[in-house]
Amino acid sequence: MAVGGFGGVDGPVSSFNGKITASVVITCIVAASSGLIFGYDIGISGGVTTMQPFLQKFFPSVLRKAAEAKTNIYCVYDSQVLTSFTSSLYIAGLAASLVASRLTAAIGRRNTMVLGGLTFLAGAAINGGAANVAMLIFGRILLGFGVGFTNQATPVYLSEVAPPRWRGAFNTGFQFFIGIGVVAANCINYGTAKRSWGWRLSLGLAVVPAAIMTIGALLISDTPSSLIERGKVEQARHSLRKVRGKDCDVEAELAELKKASDVANEAKREPFVTIFQRQYRPHLVMSIAIPFFQQLTGINIIAFYAPVLFQSVGFGNDSALIAAIILGLVNLASILVSTGVVDRFGRRFLFLEGGIQMFVCQVGVAVLLAVTTGVSGTKEISKGYAILVLVLMCIYAAGFGWSWGPLSWLIPSEIFPIKIRSTGQSISVAVNFATTFVLSQTFLTMLCHFKYGTFLFYAAWIASMTIFVALFLPETKGIPLDSMNSVWEKHWYWRRFVSG
Repeated sequence: MAVGGFGGVDGPVSSFNGKITASVVITCIVAASSGLIFGYDIGISGGVTTMQPFLQKFFPSVLRKAAEAKTNIYCVYDSQVLTSFTSSLYIAGLAASLVASRLTAAIGRRNTMVLGGLTFLAGAAINGGAANVAMLIFGRILLGFGVGFTNQATPVYLSEVAPPRWRGAFNTGFQFFIGIGVVAANCINYGTAKRSWGWRLSLGLAVVPAAIMTIGALLISDTPSSLIERGKVEQARHSLRKVRGKDCDVEAELAELKKASDVANEAKREPFVTIFQRQYRPHLVMSIAIPFFQQLTGINIIAFYAPVLFQSVGFGNDSALIAAIILGLVNLASILVSTGVVDRFGRRFLFLEGGIQMFVCQVGVAVLLAVTTGVSGTKEISKGYAILVLVLMCIYAAGFGWSWGPLSWLIPSEIFPIKIRSTGQSISVAVNFATTFVLSQTFLTMLCHFKYGTFLFYAAWIASMTIFVALFLPETKGIPLDSMNSVWEKHWYWRRFVSG
């Protein structure tokens, strides 16, 4: 688990692998529950924006457009004001994730998670009681800060605490809880959709996952790496003994952690400058490319707008919400598959298999919509074909759930040496939010103008990212964090940057 820079600290440390203890399992489950708030928000937003009382109060122009849009199924929900409700969270998350780099270094991973939970809780309360669009957007901004803090701190926390041999499995827990949040939100939307105040309940109940993860975070200790980084050696020893087991000798691992921290402190360089050095080029590229590509799979857009999307292709309001729930459950089940195989078959295998699966499904949906609704989208789609769209989307969601979903949080959190780990994760989360903002702001307009071509757009990106992984991403399964430099030194392309 110890992590060094490139100055000779790196080396195989197989004796530090540790074992799975009850403490490390409980700690990682509690930490991973931070994903609940992000998942809940993804799931709740799309459902609420199909509720008539919500639209009547805040976005009446959308309802007027829906009444007039009898000719083109793709353009019913094309509203920049409506998409700003969804996407405002991601601008706030982008800003928060960049601040979170310094925050996690100053107050620790755990405390950053607690701060994120409290901020999200405040935003949820404001949204539940919103009286106008301004309150609604302000609440969304607070939610964005909360998600920005937790998404930066949690994956790093999990990678630092988990034994290297099972790091992938433990880290997928974050995506699993995101999936639970999405499904819970979709179920709540289904239950509240018929009530005039249902949207308030849907938005306000976000305080529940926020409270769960905040209380949970208060009950766990910070990571040994983070404690040593802040000079708390005794607390780090206690934390390490707790997660590795009382019978395990932690002194050698603790010494290596201190050594890595000392190397980082001696450099005394600004991390945001250090990460742009030539020797960290592969790390920087991956911290940008992986989250960028994750969003260009189209998954979050489909999760945000699943009820809207399924309504557009012929499902009624209730049916659209049920379809979104089915999609979420498939994604959840597939994340469990990833948990079981990521440390056995490796990261690359899942990336490549998932990429091919998603590509085929996106092309399939595009062809199906083109044939059934016509090039202009003026023909009605039959119920049978609408169900086939749902089946293809479920196969697509499964491919994402065991590949780009969990692995996009895992890879950036495990490849960085300690001196730039918080910075690298911040860049990764910021890129994720920035890309999500642009896509969520443009998806409904794109759907209106590109029609079925929207799905071909995502298919082309999925093909590109699958080729990128095949060529440029080395396998990192089972490698201790402190030895990660070796995978770059052996890579056919990246070794020219990190060697010497």
